[in-house]
Amino acid sequence: MLLLNGKPFNQKDFEDSLNRAATASVAKHFRERLGSVRHPDTGEFPTIVIEGDSIDDMGIRVEGSTELLALVRERISPEETAMFSFKETAKMDAPRAFLSYGEADRDLAKTIADRLQGAGIDTWWAEWEIGAGDSIRRKIDSGLRNCTHFIVLLTESSLASTWVNEEMDAGFMLKVGNQCRFIPLRWKLRPEDLPPTLQGMSSPEIDERGNTLKQLVDDIHGINKKPPLGQAPVATTYPRTGYSPAATAIAKLFVDASEHAMYADVQLKAADVVQRAELSLEDTEDALHELRHYLEVHCRDTVLVKSSLYTEFDKYWRDWNPIDDALRLAADLVNDPEMPHTPAEIANRYKWSARRLNPAITYLKEREAVEVRTSLGSGPFVVTAIGANGATRRFVKSRTA
Repeated sequence: MLLLNGKPFNQKDFEDSLNRAATASVAKHFRERLGSVRHPDTGEFPTIVIEGDSIDDMGIRVEGSTELLALVRERISPEETAMFSFKETAKMDAPRAFLSYGEADRDLAKTIADRLQGAGIDTWWAEWEIGAGDSIRRKIDSGLRNCTHFIVLLTESSLASTWVNEEMDAGFMLKVGNQCRFIPLRWKLRPEDLPPTLQGMSSPEIDERGNTLKQLVDDIHGINKKPPLGQAPVATTYPRTGYSPAATAIAKLFVDASEHAMYADVQLKAADVVQRAELSLEDTEDALHELRHYLEVHCRDTVLVKSSLYTEFDKYWRDWNPIDDALRLAADLVNDPEMPHTPAEIANRYKWSARRLNPAITYLKEREAVEVRTSLGSGPFVVTAIGANGATRRFVKSRTA
């Protein structure tokens, strides 16, 4: 046994400690350096994800919008670029509708506006937008300029309205310039009663039961009426996950086997993975290497699954998406003063199982987007308490701005 200053000295433990310290130091450096980059127009901050447990197998992923990632790339040297991977994150922008109508059709227009607004469509309706002393023209111009969908309620009276026709002219020009979709809605009019420029367009008719409004909401949100694609005629198919079919098969095995989505919740011998995933030994070894940031292999033959695997793969085989769940959780922690901070209370509030809540917490924890407290007695949850901080607010703003 080696001795250092008269005390037992284990060289491997010493090297492991140095490796961990070096990994933590590099991770901290890049979190501080890149995590402070902010897009000047949107106020968005990047999300920095550190993958790997050693300096030799370390990966750094930067997440953000296309514009923000371009800004981050400008802040790093060409030599450093090879150390990073970049992942674009989608914004959750609500569609914006401009509703044009004639004064005689006000009650019907309000019904439409209420239905759209209540269905997650930010709706410009004159009585909501124009207040006492406002410039009517400027308010209308602003609504038209920012809309993604121009909706005009066409009735016998609105077709004769000067305001409606001027707004239709503006909406039609926006459509020609590919700045918005133009949607004519008919009420007690036949398609042949419409102006010639509108007769060639699909113009849904508002019916008494409101079915057309439901379809209108679906169309604006991009919900396709096309039936889902059937199963391919092969024995086993897997979704496109960005990983090899073998790695995807193993990920599905772990997702299906997990009870709580916690570290080491699933432990399998490598031979069991081979058998249950129906893969060759070589394919299994390559797939486990591909998934190495989500796993630990002990004594060369026991695979322990990290909780981060479920944040990546749950969306393919479970009824939830951990990223969407994480954003909801973070937003509630920031915005709701009555939001509980213990996982058990949060799970009860959302009516979620620990199996669903844990991946969302893990996603936020990996990005240091929340404050967490952990202990051995956390039960079926990955933490004992969770709370918001400045990083949580920046995370929510970056994903929803």
